[in-house]
Amino acid sequence: MDVDVDGAPNAYGPSGKQTLDILLNAHYFNRAEKEIVGYLTDEHGKPILQGPEDPFPGYYISQTAFADIRNQNEKDPRRYVDARKINYVVRGDLARRRGARVGDFVSVHSRRTGKSAFAIVGDTGNPTGDEGSLHLLQDLGYPFHDGKNDSVEKPEIVIRFYPNSNPTHKFFFTQTELNEAATKLGLSRDFSAASGTNY
Repeated sequence: MDVDVDGAPNAYGPSGKQTLDILLNAHYFNRAEKEIVGYLTDEHGKPILQGPEDPFPGYYISQTAFADIRNQNEKDPRRYVDARKINYVVRGDLARRRGARVGDFVSVHSRRTGKSAFAIVGDTGNPTGDEGSLHLLQDLGYPFHDGKNDSVEKPEIVIRFYPNSNPTHKFFFTQTELNEAATKLGLSRDFSAASGTNY
């Protein structure tokens, strides 16, 4: 699982800015010739900058597939899921075919650290789905700080999807809110029953 920082207001920015990721990673498949999917651009393909009232003035506006439907301003960085504060996973093609929707709840478990966490399907754009937000990887006990080089290289992350578990597209600004909502739905972070099995 690679670290995804999309949605964080300091994810990307002009040269010289202290960012959480490099600009190449904002392109589809991390290839320079592919389209930019990590931040907003204008009709000429130039990055749109945050204004003086935004969290990181002068930085790019990094978006996620899941957004606050109550906020219709696409240029507001607060409209998107902040990878620094919220646990999310990227939905891959397999999960999509099996009914997972953007905004659905998931449970995530690390077989290495033994920790589990609630998260949501917060983004798309990687057919493999092998990405999770910076906050998620930190919550699972990994000492990661950004999306530049950090990655879980072994197949030790397990994701349990709950299709159609967030039909109203409830948006979360804190992980505490997300955890409370998942708990109220009766969702589980317990992976002990699957111990010793091949996930």
